[in-house]
Amino acid sequence: MIPAPECPPSVGLWPVVSVSLEREDDVVAVRQRARRLAELFGFDAQDQTRIATAVSEIARNAFGYAGGGRVDFALDNATVPQRYRIRVTDHGPGIAALDAILEGRYHSATGMGLGITGARRLMEGVAIATAPGRGTAVTMDKPLPRHALPVTRTRLAEIAGLLAGEARFDSLTAMREQNRELLDTLEVLRSRQDELSQLNAELEDTNRGVVALYGELEDKAEQLRQASELKSRFLSNMSHEFRTPLNSVMALARLLLDRTDGDLTVEQEKQIQLIHKSATQLVDMVNDLLDLAKVEAGKVDILPAPFTADGLLGGLRGVLRPLAAAGPVELVFEDAHHLPPLRTDEGKVAQILRNFISNALKFTERGEVRVSARVAGPDGRIAFSVRDTGIGIAPDDISRVFEEFSQIHNPLQRRAKGTGLGLPLSRKLAELLGGEITVESVVGAGSAFTLTIPAVWPADGGGTGAPVVVDGGSRPCLLVIDDEDTFRYVFRRLVSGYALDVAEACDGEEGVRRAVDLRPGLILLDLQMPRMNGFAALERLAAQPETRDIPVVVVSSSLLTDEDRLRLAHARTILSKGALSRDAVGDVLNAHLPGLRTAAAESP
Repeated sequence: MIPAPECPPSVGLWPVVSVSLEREDDVVAVRQRARRLAELFGFDAQDQTRIATAVSEIARNAFGYAGGGRVDFALDNATVPQRYRIRVTDHGPGIAALDAILEGRYHSATGMGLGITGARRLMEGVAIATAPGRGTAVTMDKPLPRHALPVTRTRLAEIAGLLAGEARFDSLTAMREQNRELLDTLEVLRSRQDELSQLNAELEDTNRGVVALYGELEDKAEQLRQASELKSRFLSNMSHEFRTPLNSVMALARLLLDRTDGDLTVEQEKQIQLIHKSATQLVDMVNDLLDLAKVEAGKVDILPAPFTADGLLGGLRGVLRPLAAAGPVELVFEDAHHLPPLRTDEGKVAQILRNFISNALKFTERGEVRVSARVAGPDGRIAFSVRDTGIGIAPDDISRVFEEFSQIHNPLQRRAKGTGLGLPLSRKLAELLGGEITVESVVGAGSAFTLTIPAVWPADGGGTGAPVVVDGGSRPCLLVIDDEDTFRYVFRRLVSGYALDVAEACDGEEGVRRAVDLRPGLILLDLQMPRMNGFAALERLAAQPETRDIPVVVVSSSLLTDEDRLRLAHARTILSKGALSRDAVGDVLNAHLPGLRTAAAESP
C-alpha cells in the first residue's frame, strides 16, 4: 500500500494513542478519544466539544472517501503553551479540489469539503497534505489552556494507561453523549440569551435616561443663553445710563479746576482733583463694560481701512509716552516701517495694544516696556508684541487674566487699580479681527503679550467681489484649502513667482467661509480633510451664489474612482499632488487667472 504523504514531524512530539479507522464504529471511538484526551489535558466543556467534532468530521471523511485510515493523538511539547495535536491519515485518492475547498468555492452534493471547512473553524491550526493517488494527511492542533498545568512525560504515561483501561464506546453511548453535549450547548445559549435580554433592557433604560438628560441640558443651555443675553443687554443699557452723569461730573470738575467761577483753596483743588480722577476711572470702567457688552451681543462693527504698522505704533508712541516719562520704566517702540500695509480695523488694533502697554507699565517697577511688530509665518500675518521686565505671571494664572473681573493678587495690584476687563475685551476683539492673543511669561522676569492678526481682515471682501487688495494693486487672490501645513507651504513656494495673494484654510468648513469672505479668483481644494472634506466643500461652494462662479481646482493624493470623479463634476481641473511642479502650477494659474502677471513684472 502506498504510504500517505507526511507532514513535517514536530520536534518534541509525544505520542499518546492511535486509533485505526476500519469500521464506521471507529469514527465514534475517535470522537470519544478526542474528547476524553481534551478533558484530561484541561480543556473546558465547550472546547472538548469543538475538538471532538472537528476530529470526528475529518475521521468520517477518511472513512467515507478513502475507505479507512488512522488517527494519531499526541502532545507537542516544543511550543509554549503545549499543543494538543491530532493527525488523521488515509490512503485514498487524495483531494483534487483542495484550493477551491479552502477558499469556500467548492460545492458538492455529497457534502465533501464541509468537514475540512468546519475543522478549520473549530481548531486553531489545520494543515493538509495531499497528492493524487497518495492519500491525505490532516493535522489539527489547539494550544492547551493557560490555566492548565504543563503535561509531563510521567503524566502523559498515566493518561495513556488510563485510556487503555477504559471501555470502548458503542454508537448508542456516543449518541447519548452527543445529545448531552447538545443540551449543554443549548443551555449555555439560553443563558446568554437571557443575559443579552437583560443587557438590552438596561441599555433601553440608559437611553431613556440619556434622552432625558439631553432635554435638561437643552433647557439649561437655553436658560444660560437667555441669561447671557439679559446680562449683555443690562450692561449695554446701564453703561449708557452711567456714562451721561459721569461725563457731567467730569465736565463740572474741569470747570472748577479751570477757575471758571472763581479761585479755589488748596484743599478745594485737591478734593476736586480726586473727584475728577475717580470719575475718569469710572468712565474707563463703563467704556470697557459697554465694549464688552457690544462684543457679546454681536453689535461691534469692524471698519477695515488701509494703514501701516509704523504709523499705528507712531500714534501710540505719542499718546502713551507721557505715562512712562516720569518713572524708572522706559517705553520703547521699535521701527516697523519695513512691514507691509494692513487693511483691518486700526482702532481695534490700537485699543488692544493700549491695554497691553497700560498693563505692562502698571506692573513693571523698573526696566523697560518694548513694543514691536513683525511678519509671523508664511501666510503674512502680522504679530504685535508688548514685552516688559515686570513681575511676570505664574503659569497657573495666565488663563485667569483673560477672565472677566479677574485680577491676580500681587502687591503691585493693590497700587494699580483696574476693572479686570481689559484683557478679556482684548481677546474678544482679537477674535473679531480673525487673530489671537498669546502670552509668554516668567515670574519675576516679565511678560510678553502678542497680538497676531491677518494683514487683511478675513471678512473684508471689498463689497464688490473683486480680488482682495493688499498693496494698492489689483492682485488676484488664491485660496488654498488643505489640512497639511507642508503642502500649503510647498504650494506657496510654487506660486512665489506670480503677482498674487495667497490665503489659506486648514479644513473644508473654514475654506468655504473664507471663500465667501474673500471671493478669491481661484480655489485649490484638497479632498481628505477634517470636519468637512473636499467633496462636501465643493458641493457647498457650487451651491452658494457668492462662490458658485469661482473656479475650483482639486489637488489630491488619493486614487479617485469613477464615482469620485462624478462627485467632482463642479471642479475645473483635478491634479495629483505627486505630479505638482512649477510648470504644472503655472499652467493652472494661467488657465484660470487670465492676465496674471509675474512678480518681476510688478517690480519698479
